Amino acid sequence: RLGLERADTAEKALTVIVDLLEKYGQGGNCMESHMAFTYHNSFLIADRKEAWVLETSGKYWAAEKVEGGVRNISNQLSITTKIDREHPELKEYAKSKGWWNGEKEFDFAATYSYVNTARMTTSRGRYCEGYKLLNKHKGSITSEIMMEILRDKESGINMEGGFMTTGSMVSVLPQQPNLPCIHFFTGTPDPAR
Repeated sequence: RLGLERADTAEKALTVIVDLLEKYGQGGNCMESHMAFTYHNSFLIADRKEAWVLETSGKYWAAEKVEGGVRNISNQLSITTKIDREHPELKEYAKSKGWWNGEKEFDFAATYSYVNTARMTTSRGRYCEGYKLLNKHKGSITSEIMMEILRDKESGINMEGGFMTTGSMVSVLPQQPNLPCIHFFTGTPDPAR
């Protein structure tokens, strides 16, 4: 929200977010219950001309400029070796922790998470299922198709149970500056309604 308020491009919003992250860090409970549950965040940031994926681990972060195709995020790191911007101490911190030896190619997701990045797009899970649904419609995604994907309960994208999806947003960002941008938000916690 602060990126939207303080920036007029996707890359400037990325800068706003990482500056705040480096200054204040991140934290806070992800549940309303008394059970403590926290995780790091990922962001899809887009404007009419470009899009970025930003993923965080504590105060450390990596960002990838989306060059084409489709991208999704889902509570796991997905940026691997294509890193276009990064925290200035990202690699040194990983070396100091023994997570990366400094010799092999640096892979953010493999280094900063427990997820086997080779299996992310093949194992069943929200990230994989979202990837499949987006690729199924690649080249012909409309706002209606995107809403269908976000409503999908079988894939786990629209979660039910202890951890529930609390809302979804779909934006149409025409490249022509004379056309308005359109933003759809869910009116209830369940995007299926």
